[in-house]
Amino acid sequence: MAEKKYYIVLISIHGLIRGDNIELGRDADTGGQIQYVVELAKELAKNEHVWRVDLMTRLIEDPKVSADYAKQQEKIGDNAYIIRFPFGSKRYLRKESLWEHLESFVDQSLQHFRQIRHLPTVIHGHYADAGYVGATLSNLLEVPFVFTGHSLGRVKRQRLLEKGKLEEAIRKEYNIDHRIEAEEKALSAASLVITSTHQEIKEQYQQYEHYVPKQMVVIPPGVDLERFYPTDFRVNTLVYQKIARFLNNPEKPMILCLSRADERKNIPALIHAYGKNPALREKANLVIIAGNRENIEDMDRNTRRVLTEILWMIDRYELYGNVAYPKQHEPDEVPEFYRLAASHQGIFVNPALTEPFGLTLIEAASTGLPIVATNDGGPIDIIENCKNGALLNPLNIDDMSTVMLAALSDEVQWRTWSENGIENVKKHYSWAGHVKKYLQRIEKVVESSTPSTHVFSRKLPITDRVIISDIDNTLLGDKKALKKLIKFLQDMQGTFSFGIATGRHLESAVAILEEWGVPQPDIFITSVGSEIYYAPKLLLDKTWQKHLNYHWRPDKVREAMKGFEGIEIQPTENQRQFKVSYTITDPELTLTQKDIVSQMHKKRLRVNVIYSHGQYIDILPIRASKGLAIRHLALKWNLPIQRFLVAGDSGNDEEMLKGDTLGVVVGNYSEELEKLRDHPKVYFAKSHYASGILEGIQHYKFFDTDVDKQEEK
Repeated sequence: MAEKKYYIVLISIHGLIRGDNIELGRDADTGGQIQYVVELAKELAKNEHVWRVDLMTRLIEDPKVSADYAKQQEKIGDNAYIIRFPFGSKRYLRKESLWEHLESFVDQSLQHFRQIRHLPTVIHGHYADAGYVGATLSNLLEVPFVFTGHSLGRVKRQRLLEKGKLEEAIRKEYNIDHRIEAEEKALSAASLVITSTHQEIKEQYQQYEHYVPKQMVVIPPGVDLERFYPTDFRVNTLVYQKIARFLNNPEKPMILCLSRADERKNIPALIHAYGKNPALREKANLVIIAGNRENIEDMDRNTRRVLTEILWMIDRYELYGNVAYPKQHEPDEVPEFYRLAASHQGIFVNPALTEPFGLTLIEAASTGLPIVATNDGGPIDIIENCKNGALLNPLNIDDMSTVMLAALSDEVQWRTWSENGIENVKKHYSWAGHVKKYLQRIEKVVESSTPSTHVFSRKLPITDRVIISDIDNTLLGDKKALKKLIKFLQDMQGTFSFGIATGRHLESAVAILEEWGVPQPDIFITSVGSEIYYAPKLLLDKTWQKHLNYHWRPDKVREAMKGFEGIEIQPTENQRQFKVSYTITDPELTLTQKDIVSQMHKKRLRVNVIYSHGQYIDILPIRASKGLAIRHLALKWNLPIQRFLVAGDSGNDEEMLKGDTLGVVVGNYSEELEKLRDHPKVYFAKSHYASGILEGIQHYKFFDTDVDKQEEK
């Protein structure tokens, strides 16, 4: 029997994910990616070498969606599971609203691995949000990371600009800068990037600073041939009636468009191309399956806008009787739509502005329905492999109508395309072939990676919770308040540990704490999270040092920073093995963290840039920060992250305050932290300095004996 050696974690955060009856097209976030990751999880789990597959996503408790999405765990195969984590609000949120909550997903992922007592063999993130989470987990756990972008922010922005949308509107509506930065982080951490087409590698990923084509491979998705099979020309009555009731002559050939109502899908342009061409209108009916809807007014803003424009375009050209646009359909009816269109010698059209792959294209092809699709991404490879259709220019209305009319007018060509599609989908797009290539690549990635140094064993048996505080302007600043806090902690004498997290180096931290009369902490996180020491002998955590050495090139960092004026490198004692530090000397300088990050990306440097008090710049390895150091402690000492209370006052404390730690912002905080005001697990104390820490401890009832109840809050 083959060794079951792989534990594969797939991450796909947004949209609605369940094992069966996937609500494709329900909204802009529930499209082909959802179907792909579910089918990939199921198919991987069938392989004899795979021990377990977890598809990790968001848990949603919202009466507007099915209760299926509120289940913490759903078994979708003998050893395949959907694992759901609650974060953000309970409501179903569009993906652009999730960015500020992703650290919580990271923390809950770590708890899940602890519960099953197994680290992933590989983590595979799908789309930018999962790319951010997957890269973070990979850096923490030292396991290989695989990334699939599905659609890319830079490409989307370019296409929307070409269509006439303003830059500021794109930035505001799609949070595009955040998305692109997450994609850069994912690419910088990835050992392997899996794409669906060669065009993605050559033209789309090439727009990114962390573009390394030798780490990229094309593995096209598969299609479920048990569902999507050729028409036998017998018509499904229910599906036929859903279409026929809209049409004057339902027996004419069909131009079928099936996608979610998303701006990128370009459906209004398709209606425009159909409506303005009398010959095309005479030749065929137009059938638009744009997801499911009850009341357009109740849908999200983007979907509502696209659906409204669709109806407006139909009215503009008076297409009533020529266009079908049913409100509802079941997932099992999707193959029937393809077969119905094929039985009427129609075509399937994908007019998207950009199309990373296009699962609907291979679904249509497998039923014998020829395709006409955008000359971008997946359709190029699919038509080249299947030889079953033609490409169109999604930005040229006349070209769209001309290509569609030609595809419908040549009966011999139609039959050739239909037969080619059926045969070549089996050859190029089977799930068995996809999984075989996938695991071959995973094996190479795993063999070339360094084994994890994390050990899941209890090494501090007396510790069940930890307080971590910044030093300057948080722990220190008010001697009277500090004395009160120290006495309180000494009186507790519980099974807790106390630590500090500071930008200071170890020697400086020890000296200032002694000066203020602070007893020696149990844990020292120093140099902005790049060093960890344990009392009483102040032993260096060598596994953390080894962990940080990944792609760290300090000489190149210093060289890159020479391009900025108005800053100076800090004294030698502030420079550490894994930290390069600067001070802004020009008070008029408008240098931002984003400027520095961009410069590092251009030089292909994988770093973490910390900007604090509007004056200090610390550049660390990509795996280093106060927040990552705390999560390393949680893993190494087998402590749930909710048992860490962290206190800070400035920008370099932000990452450790976010997520599922119990965050306390002291009253004298820097305005850089104001953006955390609405974070559910960040408490803004009214009291300053050490008094603020005490106030936070009392707010969270941190020393309640019932730790389990504490964790549920």
